[in-house]
Amino acid sequence: MVDRPDVPLAWVERLRRIMSRFPECREYVPWTGVSWRVGSATVAHVFGGEDQLFRITFRAEPDEVIAFEHMGAPYFRNGWGGNSVGMLLDDDTDWDELAELLTDSFCIQAPQRLAEQVERPGVTG
Repeated sequence: MVDRPDVPLAWVERLRRIMSRFPECREYVPWTGVSWRVGSATVAHVFGGEDQLFRITFRAEPDEVIAFEHMGAPYFRNGWGGNSVGMLLDDDTDWDELAELLTDSFCIQAPQRLAEQVERPGVTG
């Protein structure tokens, strides 16, 4: 069995700052890496892979899933549900873009009353 690398602590701390903005979003330790949930719904999961690359998975709207799949690296579609996608993390990761993607993921997974409390760039209503 190949070992999975630990996600760099600096990255986990950065993700904690992003995720702490979301009401009732809690960190937990899954089978590998670190995840955040709202209720029982996973918002994001960051982990090191057996290939020694780091990934974060999150939820996206259906039309965005198709776009991510076609854009290719650093994005990918995974098999953990129809709206689950991911991003490879490295030293060149655009953390502002990732924060927006995680905001969208939270709003998809959260009950409406919680999602309405979150400011989403470019979304009115």
